[in-house]
Amino acid sequence: MRSRDPHLVGYSLVNQAQVRTDLGDGPAVIDLCEAALEDSGRLVPKVRIMAMQQQAHGASLTGDRDAVDQLIDQADGLLGRVDDDLPWGNACRRTPGYLEVQRATCYGRLGLGAEAVSLWSQVLDIVPETARRDRGVYLARHATAAAGAGEPDQALEIARTVAGIAVETRSARMRRELVTLQRAMRPWQDAPVGRDLAEVLAPVTEGS
Repeated sequence: MRSRDPHLVGYSLVNQAQVRTDLGDGPAVIDLCEAALEDSGRLVPKVRIMAMQQQAHGASLTGDRDAVDQLIDQADGLLGRVDDDLPWGNACRRTPGYLEVQRATCYGRLGLGAEAVSLWSQVLDIVPETARRDRGVYLARHATAAAGAGEPDQALEIARTVAGIAVETRSARMRRELVTLQRAMRPWQDAPVGRDLAEVLAPVTEGS
């Protein structure tokens, strides 16, 4: 804030909004992102994209699917205009399917399991195998979406791959996603698929 640089201030507000997203505080996420976008005409497209996609996460936390789609679509319209040389916030340039990753994550949070599964399948087709950490996180979210769509066997099969990546990378972010998967799979915890999942995830639990 002391820098008075509108791009850096916007970036700071988006990072604060990310923290509130992790805490599940949708209204605070929306408030912070709206503050970042208040004078959007002064902001480079990259910062506007960051604020819009994060506001979409806030909308998903408040159950507003229409706002999620509108914000992601608006951000998508700006992607081709990102041409700044700022050294931070470049995920939208280097991450394959960046905005569809955000949409799929929001759909999963909204409980749109089948739609999220479809989106994750598309995203994972373009994420390189070398991007192990990102791919593992996306696969875990894919598995959670499958559970939400009532497909526990599919969730289990995806989780087998994720568990191997999680053990290999020791990614804390991936472990958090797998905890979310375990919650989504609770309806089947006493069924064979639930017991198999516990066995699959045991090495990850032990590693943490």
